[in-house]
Amino acid sequence: MLAVYFVPWDVEQNLVLEAERLYEAAGTFSGIERGDLVAVKLHVGELGNPSYVQPFFVHHIIQKIRDMGGKPFLTDSNTYYCVQRHNAYDHMQTALMNGFNMAPFIVADGLRSENSCLVRTRGILSEIQVSGAIAEADAMVVVSHCKGHEISGFGGAIKNLAMGCTPRAGKLAQHRTVSLEIDHAKCNGCGTCKNVCPNNLPEIVNGKAAITSDVCMRCPICKSECPTNAIKFVNQENICKALASAALGVLETFKPEKVSYVNFAKDITPNCDCLPNPGAPILEDIGIFAANSPVSIDAAFLKKTNYQLFNKHSNIDCMTQITEAINIGIPGETTPEIQKI
Repeated sequence: MLAVYFVPWDVEQNLVLEAERLYEAAGTFSGIERGDLVAVKLHVGELGNPSYVQPFFVHHIIQKIRDMGGKPFLTDSNTYYCVQRHNAYDHMQTALMNGFNMAPFIVADGLRSENSCLVRTRGILSEIQVSGAIAEADAMVVVSHCKGHEISGFGGAIKNLAMGCTPRAGKLAQHRTVSLEIDHAKCNGCGTCKNVCPNNLPEIVNGKAAITSDVCMRCPICKSECPTNAIKFVNQENICKALASAALGVLETFKPEKVSYVNFAKDITPNCDCLPNPGAPILEDIGIFAANSPVSIDAAFLKKTNYQLFNKHSNIDCMTQITEAINIGIPGETTPEIQKI
């Protein structure tokens, strides 16, 4: 069994020192060798979002990597949709404004998401584009903020690997495993879907909405804003399966012992850090997890919390990510042993 190590979020304790004990117990940095180029994969938070991992924790992780003789760099991939992290320049500016200045920030997929390599994987996807700086790194520490997600139910280490370590093409491939269906009996052709879509992709054809573009990423905006509830997701669970496929592809670019995971379960909002307005926290702060399996560390978080709130919010079973990842060969447990430090 792959154990997960855990410290509670206790503000009467020095949580940096508690985290250090956690990393020691979990062997978080044991796979790092002198001279390794070490990717610290994190989400710097959309500009205006207050819920991302606090920078001083990341500063501590950077220092621990340097103590091992590694050469750490912060990294994330550009977004598919047009926000403050859509290109490398704006992404790096956002990282600095949100306090991530403790190591070089290298945008993993290049200036305009042009830097990637194609990797074979298994499951609902047979291949996935992996961001270049991730694929070329010697080791990686995946630092994730546990929170809800509008389509996949929740985001943790698996989603951080799958979406965060892939360029726009990889993100689109994952999202388009889900379909959008329009009920023309409900649609009145008002055009709201087109007006709210950042790319104006829906069309009004013969008085009815149609979504036919091959660049539609199946985001929930048109669905949530439709005044007649005419738009719905079809096969929504496929996004969870795609996350597992993409995560496996990313891990194929590393030796197993060269990747470790730290999950922060604090400020647990219903929506993703990709939004400037993720919503008020819906769960109490839980703590920090560390493990060497993305499956086990995410399952440990779900085991510790009432994730049915996520299921209800997103109309999806959060455990689908976990079970699919195991099915396609990512090591881990659905009910891991959690060792409190």
